[in-house]
Amino acid sequence: MRPFSYNTAAELFPAAIRKKKRAGFAYRRFGTAAEAVRFAIEELPADSLNGAYLQVEEARFDQSGIRSLYESEAFPLPRRPRAPASAEDKADAA
Repeated sequence: MRPFSYNTAAELFPAAIRKKKRAGFAYRRFGTAAEAVRFAIEELPADSLNGAYLQVEEARFDQSGIRSLYESEAFPLPRRPRAPASAEDKADAA
């Protein structure tokens, strides 16, 4: 298997089954896989990402695959800083 190239063109497809009122996004094509991954993680609401997939050449990545690409050390773009945990989040974690 070839190493993954973040510079390859990519397509992001919405979930196959979704309610019309909740259509979070339509099919989008990106110049690079890095741009597609960043858009999917940073811009899409979580419910829109669920069931969506990214296609890069012949490889397909589901929600967890997209997240793995984003979290990889090889990811070439700057990531959005994580928001500090709120007091509510800290209470939920306890």
